[in-house]
Amino acid sequence: MAASALDKQRQEAIKRAIEQQKLIAEKMKNIKYKIVVLSGKGGVGKSFVTASLAMALAMKGKRVAVFDADIHGPSIPKMLGVHGKRMYALPDGRLLPVDGPLGVKVVSIDFLLESEEQAVIWRGPLKTAAIRELLAFTEWGDLDYLLVDLPPGTGDEQLTIAQLIPGLSGSIIVTIPSDVSRIVVKKAVTFAKRLNIPVIGIIENMAYFECPDGSRHYIFGKGAGRKIAEEMGVPFLGEIPIDPRISKANDEGKPFFVEYPDSKAAKAFLEIAEKIIKTVEGKTGGQESQQKS
Repeated sequence: MAASALDKQRQEAIKRAIEQQKLIAEKMKNIKYKIVVLSGKGGVGKSFVTASLAMALAMKGKRVAVFDADIHGPSIPKMLGVHGKRMYALPDGRLLPVDGPLGVKVVSIDFLLESEEQAVIWRGPLKTAAIRELLAFTEWGDLDYLLVDLPPGTGDEQLTIAQLIPGLSGSIIVTIPSDVSRIVVKKAVTFAKRLNIPVIGIIENMAYFECPDGSRHYIFGKGAGRKIAEEMGVPFLGEIPIDPRISKANDEGKPFFVEYPDSKAAKAFLEIAEKIIKTVEGKTGGQESQQKS
């Protein structure tokens, strides 16, 4: 009897998963371009880059949403200045994204936690189920871009997103100028290629510091991101400079891009956003055509 009940539960779980997968596929039809943001290791500022790119794309007149797929360490709401807000469910079960700056929609498990101290202590299957349900039941609406902020590495969340979202437009990989980061970034590029996700390009964060006199200092080394791109045969999208105000804005929960629109970093994000638009909207998402450009 117990075995029979367990089998029934499994069958129902499989049925739910299939139904949710269909819902995701249907909703994704209303989103033109789906891009995942990866990093081989933590501490490279991937979430900051994702949040800033979302706002830069919005500044270019695009309809943008960010899906925070980092279950254990969701930080996108903080970066976009919406930490502490809540997602709401409609009577039919659909979830409404939180409205962020510049009209960017935000979805994160952070909005469902009772407090910022609450830890999500889940194994892989629970994380997969949570990501699947958020993707399936969120009312995304019509969008130009959905950016998916993934946790560091190439594990459960990365595989789940790659399998659940049909027709991913590409991946963006974030690194910093260090040899340790260089090694793990190569793994992220290999991961994307193995799953047939086009690599739109590599962004080097914390690339240099610019003094008031205009002189640039490559504190952690020069050209690491460009070198990785050349070695792996993928495009290099650009460098984001070090700016002490970035850390301050992030800690205060203020979107840096909005607070300092005239900064070198904000301008760099706008330039990178333009490259992304030309790549994915110019139908050059394939590896071969990207390398020729």
